[in-house]
Amino acid sequence: MPVFDFKQVDVFSSEPLKGNPLAVVIAADGLADAQMAAFANWTNLSETIFLLHPTTPQADYRVRIFTPHGELPFAGHPTLGACAVWLASGGVARSDTITQECQAGLITLRRDGAQVAFAAPPLVRSGPVESALAPRLAAGLGVDVSDILAAQWVDNGPGWLAVLLGTRRQVLALRPDPAALGDLKLGVVAPWDPVADGAEAQFEVRAFVPGLGIPEDPVTGSLNAGLAQWLIGSGQAPAVYVASQGTALGRAGRVHVRQSGADIWIGGEVVSCIEGRVTL
Repeated sequence: MPVFDFKQVDVFSSEPLKGNPLAVVIAADGLADAQMAAFANWTNLSETIFLLHPTTPQADYRVRIFTPHGELPFAGHPTLGACAVWLASGGVARSDTITQECQAGLITLRRDGAQVAFAAPPLVRSGPVESALAPRLAAGLGVDVSDILAAQWVDNGPGWLAVLLGTRRQVLALRPDPAALGDLKLGVVAPWDPVADGAEAQFEVRAFVPGLGIPEDPVTGSLNAGLAQWLIGSGQAPAVYVASQGTALGRAGRVHVRQSGADIWIGGEVVSCIEGRVTL
């Protein structure tokens, strides 16, 4: 049976066990789709990724991203984790930026000190959520419809829609109903109050994806990328800010957002927790 190098890293945190864990199988080109899916189901992490040789000369490496229940075309914390592991495994970029190939296309990344950052991919669906969906969103989150200040599609591949609430306290108090949410991929965001919440971050974020076997994702790069495009684009967020995520799960994820020209960069630190080999 083939044996592969393996790492488990924590993304969006400089401290182990405080971010979002990611399983990484390195040089996994020999694996079949069914083997990848089975291993991702077994790890039972929100995502497991497989580092592969690229199929296009524009890319430095290729990644396939699996949840316990299926494959994703793009996801943020696996993108940062893949890049960090690829670099740590001896990968050398051919330019000042790093290009990742995934099902969603080519993603540009860069090293920024201790962080790795990716350029937010274009939204494939944007604009206000249909008003008829508001009662379902409210029921799924356990809030009144009037508590939802805005609801927006922020889909960059996984299918995200986002709800804006008024306070961080409201976000942290949510007890969502997975049955009511169904197959929705829902992000919730609210601003921090500098007086009540401090100045370490400017927004609190939570992500619920029960349809993919992820009741709550600890820290979510793709969602934060979509949120940043919405919030910065509408003037509700500054060009540089930090989002906190994972608080309700005992994590301390920090997502660093920066607009630079036409691009919005989503960055975070990646720390290695487990290294070894896996037999598949």
